Order: sequence, then C-alpha cells, then structure tokens
Amino acid sequence: MSEENKKWVVILIGPPGSGKGTQAEMLAEKFGLVHLESSKVIEEKIKNADPENQTLLEEKRKWESGQLNTPKLVRRWIIEKIEELALLGKSIVFSGSPRTIFEAEGEISELERSYGKENIKVIHLDLGEHGSVKRNSSRRICEKNRHPIPNFPEYENITQCPKDGSGIIRRVLDNLETVKVRYQVYLKETKPVLDLFEDKGYRIIEINADQFIEKVFKDILEQLDDKN
Repeated sequence: MSEENKKWVVILIGPPGSGKGTQAEMLAEKFGLVHLESSKVIEEKIKNADPENQTLLEEKRKWESGQLNTPKLVRRWIIEKIEELALLGKSIVFSGSPRTIFEAEGEISELERSYGKENIKVIHLDLGEHGSVKRNSSRRICEKNRHPIPNFPEYENITQCPKDGSGIIRRVLDNLETVKVRYQVYLKETKPVLDLFEDKGYRIIEINADQFIEKVFKDILEQLDDKN
C-alpha cells in the first residue's frame, strides 16, 4: 500500500479491548489514513441529545448500558461519513465498524462502490473474554480527540494526552459490568460480520491481539504487505 494516490480501506474487527482504536491510530499515522471510529460518530450524535428527541435519548441509554445502538441509524451515519470521505479522496481505517450484519451489508456496498473491493482489507484482532474485560475495565482515552491511552506501566500516572495535551478520562461504558455485556454482544452481533466478509470473497487477516502493541502493529504491517 505504498502507492501515494491510491484510495484504500482497512477494517479492524475485534472485541472491546482488542486494540482497534490504538492500531487504527498507528495505521492512520503511518499511511495518512482517516481514522473513522464508529463509537465517536455515535457519541457525537447522542451525547448532547435534545430532551425532546426521544429517539436519540433511547440511543443514549443503549450506548451507556453497553448495548449496540440501532443498526439502521448507525448504518446511515457511517455511510454518510464514507460518502463524505470518498468525495474528498481520503483513505479510511475503521475501528469498531461494521458492528452487525445489517450494518455490514450496507457499508460494504458503499465501500466497494467508492473504493473498489480489491482495495479493502479486513483484519480480525483476536482477543479472549478475560483479556477483553481486563483491558477495557481500565481503559482511558483523551478528552479532546479520544486518543487511546495504553494500559501499560509507563502511562499509568500521566494526566495529559501525549499527543494533544488534553485531559485523560474514562468513558461511561468502560466499567466492569458494562464491558462484560459488550463482549457478549460482540460475540453475538459483531463477530458474525467476519463470516459475511468471507462469504463475499474477502480474505480475513488474522492477528493475535493478546501481545504488546508494537508486536501487534508489526504483525499487521507484515500481513498487509503479504496481501498486496
């Protein structure tokens, strides 16, 4: 993927805590991709929901409890972002999207139309339930741009984001019980998306996410090179 003018897409699929956001940030920085984070798109839509908008208030309740938001809404929001970025000639790395078969069917069609099937790479970041719960229940992000703060000793006591200097926060949905719910939701709703991609002729790049960040990134780069 060294062709400077080539538009392409990387889709990272994995359970909560598998490092989708971290790896997406690293890929975005290395290749000049736009990091399209579905949870950020959703959060922006619902965090300041009008008290009169019962639809968005219900979506906010789902989001805070660890449930998936309504696929029809999310699919529309994400497709709008894909169309916008494609028109700008931007390449994309996804973290956390598509999350359901319904969303995937719509997003894949738009991605293939805008970028071409041959330019779409699908990566499975594999992580078990224990690792997911352990990582996500202690997860932190920066307040301004949601940069993930790795759960490693060297970052334990920092209070400002190394990238943009904003404060570091914990998300409402990153508590122990909610994380457990989110992992089960992932197994039921999101993991089947990988089978859909395979059925459509995509080769899934399998990556062991239970490793140090740098090793996961190295494995991803090697696999991307092998697939091109």
